[in-house]
Amino acid sequence: MKKIISTKEAAEPIGPYNQAVMFGDTLYTSGQIAIDPKNGSLILDTIENETKMVMENLKSILSSAEMSFENVIKCTIFISNMKNFSKINKIYAEYFEEKTAPARETVEVSNLPKYVNIEISLIACK
Repeated sequence: MKKIISTKEAAEPIGPYNQAVMFGDTLYTSGQIAIDPKNGSLILDTIENETKMVMENLKSILSSAEMSFENVIKCTIFISNMKNFSKINKIYAEYFEEKTAPARETVEVSNLPKYVNIEISLIACK
């Protein structure tokens, strides 16, 4: 059965979708961008801070589903400039143990919602 997962500790959706959906033991998050849930502002000062805000939003959604980054089995990262890959990867790596890190793809795209530089979605299982 499908269960909607929502938390005020992560950015509110900016369209007709939910932050995440739990189906059985599997959590599917919508793509998260660097919106600060406290005030709704975009964090765009540096790619590192932008990535950290995205990861913190994902962390809050995982927590709301009684999960952590250890439960993540797949991530998808969309970035506007592949030249930022190493900076993004450094922040991303702070949230996972290298030995148990999830599968992942990183794709450069021409544009993202609100003209941000990064969007990440994930799949996690209990």
